[in-house]
Amino acid sequence: MSKRRRRGSQEASLAFLDVISCGFGAVVLLLIIARLSNPATLEQAEEDLMAQVQSLTEQLFEVRGETVVLNEELISRKEQLSDLTERVARLKATLASVEKQQDDIAQSKAVEIEQLELAVQVLTEEMERLVPQDQYVNQLIGGIPVDSEYIIFVIDTSGSMQMAAWRRVQSEMLNILNIYPEVKGLQVMNDMGQYMFPDTRRAWMRDTADTRRKIISELNTWAPFSNSSPVEGIQAAIQTFYRPDRKISIYTLGDDFSGRSIRKVVKTVENLNEAHRGQERLVRVHTIGFPVHFPPGRTPSESAVKFAALMRELSYHNGGTFIGLTGL
Repeated sequence: MSKRRRRGSQEASLAFLDVISCGFGAVVLLLIIARLSNPATLEQAEEDLMAQVQSLTEQLFEVRGETVVLNEELISRKEQLSDLTERVARLKATLASVEKQQDDIAQSKAVEIEQLELAVQVLTEEMERLVPQDQYVNQLIGGIPVDSEYIIFVIDTSGSMQMAAWRRVQSEMLNILNIYPEVKGLQVMNDMGQYMFPDTRRAWMRDTADTRRKIISELNTWAPFSNSSPVEGIQAAIQTFYRPDRKISIYTLGDDFSGRSIRKVVKTVENLNEAHRGQERLVRVHTIGFPVHFPPGRTPSESAVKFAALMRELSYHNGGTFIGLTGL
C-alpha cells in the first residue's frame, strides 16, 4: 500500500509541474507577442517604409526626366548627323562637278592648242605661197605682210573692248603704224562702218605725223555704238575703197563676234574681195584678237571662240594674218 501511494504522489507532482511549465511558457509567449505588436513600433516602421517609397519614387522621376533629356539630345545629335551627311554628299557632288569642269577645260585647251598650231602652220605655208621667196624677209614684219600702200583700221568699239582692252588697242595701233613708215592713205572706222573723222568719209586721209597723232589722240574719247561684229566695217571698207590698182590692208581689232554664220561672212567678203584674172586679192585682211573673253582658268565665251574662228578664216582667205594676243 505504501508503494502504491508514493507512486501516485510522484505522478501528481509531475503533472503539476507540467501545468506550471506550460503556463509559464504561455505567459512568456504572450509577453513576446505583446512586445512585437507594439503600435508605436509598427507606426515607425510604416513611416520609414513610406519614406523609402517616396525617396525611390523621386529617384524614379529623376531617372525618367534624365531619360527624356537624353532622348531629346540623342534626337538632336541624329538630326545634326543627318545634316552633316547631306552636306558631305553635296560637297562630294560639287567636287565631282568641279573635277569634270577641269577635265572639260583641259580638253578644250588641248583642242584649241591643236587648232592654233594647225592655223600657224597653214598661215606660214600660205604666206610663203603669197610672198615670193626672195622678198619674204623684206616684206614680212612679225609675220605680217607690209607691202600695202593703203591702211584701213576697223576697230571694235563695244563696251567690253572699251573697258578691258582700250589701252592695249592704242598700243597695238601705234605698233601697226610704226611698221609702215609711210603709206599713200589712212582711214579709221569702227566695226559698224562709222568713221573716226566724219569729214573724211569715203576719202583717204594723208599719212602725216600730225594725222597719226590725231588718230591716237582721238582713241581716248572715241566710243561709237558697236554690235560686236566686225563684218559691217570690213564690208564697208572693201566696198568703199577697193580698187584693182590699190594695195590695201585692213586691220581688224576686236574681241568677239555676235553673228550666226561664219561661212556666210567668209563667202560675202570673198565675193567683195574677188581676185581678177588669177591675181592675188588686193585687199589683205589682218586681225588682232584681244583676249577679253578668255578668262584665265575658265572656259572662253562662245562669241570669243566664234570671233577667232571667223577672223582666222577671213585672214587665211584674204592674204592676211591672224594674231591672237595672250594678255591685255
